[in-house]
Amino acid sequence: MPLGVFANAWAELKESLSLIPESVIPLIVLAASVGVALIVHGVILAIIRRTLSPRAPFLFSLFVRLTGPFRLALVLFGMNVALAVTPIDSQLGMVLAPILRVAFIALLGWITLTSINIAADVYLRRFDISAADNLLARKQVTQVRVLKGALGSLITLITIAVALMTFDQVRQLGVSLFASAGIAGIIVGLAARPMLSNLIAGVQLALTQPIRLEDAVVVENEMGFVEQINATYVVVRLWDFRRMIVPLSYFMEKPFQNWTHESSALIGAVLIRVDFSAPVDRIRAKVHAIVEGSEIWDGRVLSVQVTDSDDISMEVRVLVSAANAGATFDLRCEVREKLLAYLQHEYPLVLPRRRQEAVSSAGSPPLVPDTAGRRSRVHEHSS
Repeated sequence: MPLGVFANAWAELKESLSLIPESVIPLIVLAASVGVALIVHGVILAIIRRTLSPRAPFLFSLFVRLTGPFRLALVLFGMNVALAVTPIDSQLGMVLAPILRVAFIALLGWITLTSINIAADVYLRRFDISAADNLLARKQVTQVRVLKGALGSLITLITIAVALMTFDQVRQLGVSLFASAGIAGIIVGLAARPMLSNLIAGVQLALTQPIRLEDAVVVENEMGFVEQINATYVVVRLWDFRRMIVPLSYFMEKPFQNWTHESSALIGAVLIRVDFSAPVDRIRAKVHAIVEGSEIWDGRVLSVQVTDSDDISMEVRVLVSAANAGATFDLRCEVREKLLAYLQHEYPLVLPRRRQEAVSSAGSPPLVPDTAGRRSRVHEHSS
């Protein structure tokens, strides 16, 4: 009975197909092949999700990254099988052939880009950029991300050029794109110059690394941290959360300050003006007590010196060090606040005060302190 039902269904299907114009049958077969490919892809994805997801989440995440290329590969395979078993006229073949070639080239480029991204992510899993001593991690992450962006741009350009070269009408345009990508060694067109200069600067930056991710830099008199390094520009996060967008070539052509080039640790300075009568030894002892009791200090640098003086005060400079730029700023603020509170409580008269001198025509009486602690000359007027 089941065989009879199947035979009858097949006969009805053949009779129905016989009523369809022959020129439409290849299109129906192609559409059916695409549908079958998508169904197969969905079934495979469901099986892998059920088997790999709980047992090997990392392998499952890698497969998810390859879902798009895998789906396109199944669709192209199904379409090629359908074209091989279905007679098509020459006009339809002329239309489908270049489409399939371009799709296959796009598939190869897509697989290459996805493979590069997966390889970069797998390699960077061993580095933690949020660690306290993260100089090596920032070096590796910067180098891999910049090279990944440069390779991605180059592969995209090559894929477009190869796809264009499959058409005789635009073959010359494809050759020009090859040349602009540097494959032929010739740069053509002024329009491609900024992109190529930034692309080359990106490769140079990845190799020489004048900046890295989370480096503290001063660019155009603005202090900030390198937040992103893309293929053509760098995003600098300023102290007030503004973002400065800087072309990549800027860091290869113009001078800038990098506070964390060799190490993430920094030295910070606290400058305080005090009177000449200030007890420097006691100030030094208090600073040592403040800094040594702080959890931010890294134990490398601690110095208290009188570095300058003028006609009314002297300058006491405190040097301290911390693990990174943010910690150094916090430590400077802590030292400044506690030292000023100490001086205000213990030695209020050593804080900087202006001196006045009032001289009369009859003479100059000696200096006497006023009620505010300042010293001034006073003159007694006769009645």
